Amino acid sequence: MTDPTPSPRPRVLAARAAFADILAQLDTVADVTHNPEDRVYTPSELRALLADKHGAFITASERIDRELLAACPQLRVISTMTVGYDHIDVAACRQQGIVVTHAPDVLTETTADFGFALLLAAARRVTEAERHLRAGQWTRWSVDFFAGADVHGSVLGIVGMGRIGQAIARRAAGGFAMRVLYHNRHRLSAEAEQAAGGAQYRALDDLLAESDHVLLALPYSPDAHHLIGAKQLARMKPGATLVNIGRGGLIDEPELAVELHSGHIGAAGLDVFEGEPKVHPALLAAPRTVLTPHIASASIPTRRAMVQLAVDNLLAVLQGRPPLTPVPA
Repeated sequence: MTDPTPSPRPRVLAARAAFADILAQLDTVADVTHNPEDRVYTPSELRALLADKHGAFITASERIDRELLAACPQLRVISTMTVGYDHIDVAACRQQGIVVTHAPDVLTETTADFGFALLLAAARRVTEAERHLRAGQWTRWSVDFFAGADVHGSVLGIVGMGRIGQAIARRAAGGFAMRVLYHNRHRLSAEAEQAAGGAQYRALDDLLAESDHVLLALPYSPDAHHLIGAKQLARMKPGATLVNIGRGGLIDEPELAVELHSGHIGAAGLDVFEGEPKVHPALLAAPRTVLTPHIASASIPTRRAMVQLAVDNLLAVLQGRPPLTPVPA
């Protein structure tokens, strides 16, 4: 005889507002607590909201740590719309049997576009010149007026040669005739190097010394904390450009500010920061910088794809199917 009592619907927290038509897909299978004001919850608020939930849609704003998980015994799945997942204690989740998913691939090309935009804007002093114009300070022209560095035909060093790094390498070699060097935990195959514009592997110190422009496209980990510090900045070419689209914490930001003030580093383009959304005051005061608020993936089609993948992952796990993109083991 069939049990007439229906199974209770799973409970889900949508921790941030996103595209309402996509998040509404969760309502078909779960009781969803939405966040229409799009507030960033405090740790205690997030813990209380997740205490009775089975699943969560989150962004990089929500930190999932061991203390929070201890208060959430029913959690089965955490789905972040980001490709990075350093805001989640994945080991603690696995110990508690919680599936963690993320959103790789869908933002690769858009983020690579933005990384190259930051490189161009910083090297050619675009935003610095615009601020000068808007402030009404453009009264004369000179031969060295906002003269920056060439990008075409120069040497680009990419630190972190995953999907995004390889997409940037293709743009650099194919569109700007740049020679591409890269540093990565694992060297790419000869075929992958060729596909990435003939990229050549280098030890980090050698890459820094040889590159006219250095771009960071790697995730954060404790081992990579301040990967670029005073010693590494000193190894870079005088006048070199430094771009970071990876994660805050990869660069010792006060040391970078010192090198920008001294002129040893020619320019910096940064989309991520160690204490974001706060930005170190030394960076705000540093010259020749392009600073953007973590928007490398911010095109409407890409952000919709990121939210859709996060929702699809949640739906899969809640309905007893394998997740589409679990975080790597």
